Amino acid sequence: MKYASWIIAAACFALVACSDATGSKGGGGGGSITIAVRNDFFSPTPDTVSAGLVTFSWTTPSNGHTLTWDSGPGILPTNTGTITSGTRDLILQAGTYQYHCSIHGGPGTGMHGTIVVQ
Repeated sequence: MKYASWIIAAACFALVACSDATGSKGGGGGGSITIAVRNDFFSPTPDTVSAGLVTFSWTTPSNGHTLTWDSGPGILPTNTGTITSGTRDLILQAGTYQYHCSIHGGPGTGMHGTIVVQ
């Protein structure tokens, strides 16, 4: 019995050590991810995330970018106007979402991105 407890403890330690310390991507249940809105690109994209909070962060000073939703499951989040700094938090349901900046891109072209929520 003494060895069984040790094996269970070692297995738990290994799982924790191998997990994503930020809780931001893939794998287990719920988490959060931040997608940077930079000068003429979103980062990271494409990205696969666990269901939970997704934050878009305007991180590079610029004349601004929009967040315009092209497709996704259910009712899409509200499009933004031009934003130059700050964040936008969203809770997205499972599915694939496509989006773009209407100033610097269009659906599937220029400044655009994809999120797969599992």
